[in-house]
Amino acid sequence: MTEIGFRCLGVRPDAYGVFPTLLFRLAITAPDDGAVHAIALRCQIRVEPQRRTYGAAESELLADLFGDRSRWDETVRPLQFANVSVMVPRFTGATEIDLPVPCGYDLEVAAGKYFASLDDGEVPLLLLFSGTVFARAGEGFTVRQVPWDREARQGLPISTWREMIDRYFPGGGWLRLSTDTLRALQRYKSERALPTWDEAMEALLKEARR
Repeated sequence: MTEIGFRCLGVRPDAYGVFPTLLFRLAITAPDDGAVHAIALRCQIRVEPQRRTYGAAESELLADLFGDRSRWDETVRPLQFANVSVMVPRFTGATEIDLPVPCGYDLEVAAGKYFASLDDGEVPLLLLFSGTVFARAGEGFTVRQVPWDREARQGLPISTWREMIDRYFPGGGWLRLSTDTLRALQRYKSERALPTWDEAMEALLKEARR
């Protein structure tokens, strides 16, 4: 059987997921029309930030990840986004499947910081495939590994990312803080009789600017 091939046809939010999930539509081919019984497929997804340009506002926010813009030739490197697995059911010749990729909104994770810093355009992604292919061979089966060089590139529109995140965190985001920091913020908020956490953070920012 000719080696398995992969293409990514697009990406969309999962409209019915219980948590933020992107669905990557994959086209899988066995070019000699061989019958594939199943594939235990693994996919590593990386962000390739060096493959796009950035505006001034984006560059300012990305300094937290990559440092000063003058050093980006040295510091801008691929970021890990996800490692996922899926079972591909039996097919002959070619098939299409959805690859679900659970997503978070943790701004302490490098990929989360990167997505949150972009205004528009696309996130350049690289999908690296591996796994095990189970195929028919006469009256039995063959078992072989997905070749190490199987990969596909796909752009993730920032509008798609925001559409997904806004379904679960409309108009807001999350920061993870230590218990001691939270208690200190709670005392600050209480001492000034500030009704919301947003107002407490705005007051702190004003004091820092002064």
